[in-house]
Formats: sequence, structure tokens, C-alpha cells
Amino acid sequence: MSPDPTATDPDKYRVIFENERVRVLEYTDRPGDRTSPHGHPDSVMYTLSAFDRRLIHGDRQRDVHLDAGRVVWVAAQDHQGENIGTTETHSIFVELKEPPPNGSGDAGPQLGPAG
Repeated sequence: MSPDPTATDPDKYRVIFENERVRVLEYTDRPGDRTSPHGHPDSVMYTLSAFDRRLIHGDRQRDVHLDAGRVVWVAAQDHQGENIGTTETHSIFVELKEPPPNGSGDAGPQLGPAG
């Protein structure tokens, strides 16, 4: 099991709601901030601010930009991130606790822009 982002980066991730089916996280950071390696289950992310991030998974990395007000699917993944922009990052993650239905496959592109 991958490290929980609320344990690795409690200054950036905060649980704002949780029940037996979902956990909702608020994420904030400032330009230049980095996260420690951590994992996320399948999630829906709502961006409250526009931001630029570098996502790092092992020896692979990619840069992403998201505008405020976007809602995106984030497939389960392990990574670490860095705010490479000039604005603060503010987003909400709705993490799913239930496994995907049998035979459904991947529900969308792997994006993972926050954290």
C-alpha cells in the first residue's frame, strides 16, 4: 500500500469529509512546494485554482496545467508533485473507497495533476 498523502504531507492535504464509501481531501500548496511520494486511489478532482505542476513517478515526469473550475478523473496512482507555477494550488479530491465494478476497466485517463 502506498503512503497516504495526509501522512506524508499533512501541511498540504486535509481530510474534510469521510464515510465508508469516500474520503474528501482539500489540497493546497504554494509555488515551489513539493510533495513526498504518496498514492491516491481512483478519485475525482475539482480544481479551485489554476495551477502548473510537475508530476514525478520513478524516473518519469511530466508537466501539467489545469485551469480553475475543472473536474477531472484521476486514476489510482503513486507519484510526487511539485508546484512549478506562479500561483497557489487549491483543489478538492473525492477519493473512492470502493473497487471498480467488474469488467469496467479504466474509467478515464490517468491525470493526477495535484499532489
